[in-house]
Amino acid sequence: MGRVLFEQQVQAAIPSDPQLVLVTDLDGTLLAGDRRDRLTLYRWLASEREHVLHLFATGRDLRSIGALFDDPLHEDLGRPHLVIGDVGCTVACGQSLQEVPLVVDAIEELWQGYAERVLQLTRNQRGLSPQPVVSRRRHAFHAEPDLLDPDLMRQLEAIGVDCLLSDGRYLDVLPAGVNKGTTLRRVIALLELTHLPVVVAGDTLNDLAMFQQGYHGIIVGNAEEPLLQRLDDVSGVYLARGHGCSGILEGLRHHGFGPSSGTAAV
Repeated sequence: MGRVLFEQQVQAAIPSDPQLVLVTDLDGTLLAGDRRDRLTLYRWLASEREHVLHLFATGRDLRSIGALFDDPLHEDLGRPHLVIGDVGCTVACGQSLQEVPLVVDAIEELWQGYAERVLQLTRNQRGLSPQPVVSRRRHAFHAEPDLLDPDLMRQLEAIGVDCLLSDGRYLDVLPAGVNKGTTLRRVIALLELTHLPVVVAGDTLNDLAMFQQGYHGIIVGNAEEPLLQRLDDVSGVYLARGHGCSGILEGLRHHGFGPSSGTAAV
């Protein structure tokens, strides 16, 4: 029943019998790497669209994601089946970028009452400025960690929200328990695809929650050091040498998937 309602709300084709779920961060991951490897991966995803369920999992908001497809620098980038945006606070159809109420309504309920309290605590804070994102379920900031009040994140978490500093410059304040990993697990459960292999790929600390779900992981070669320092509590993660798409292809081969296998999954 969950899958039927999910697909009705997405109003787009989800593969009827996928063999693999591939989840990729964008900046530093799917949008990075050697151009030839980017084309190889993008073309493979297009050719395997009925066999590989592809999701973006990104800190970008829907407006920023949509702009990618109009950018000549990313003209070869295909649309995914689904988008997890806003560091896990948004789920949308990859084609229309229309939100999926079945998932986002519950997240929005968790955020009720916190938006203004977060703004009060962060207002006029040194080393912090709002990002120009459009989201009803998080606050996003540009941060200069050396200038931040070292007690700020503790104060924010004390009111009942989660804080995530990634790439050394982005601070996201999120509903408690919401992140890329928990939202991904919810989407896979609703689609009744928990029996499938799942591969997740990323490069910054806001991807850690995906690697903590027990899926096959790929950390690309250009990953930030704080992410690499948090790998003691994860398993099944491959550390690639290649950057961006080069690392994704390398990791897919390691896990037994991808263009070199001849099929989506083996």
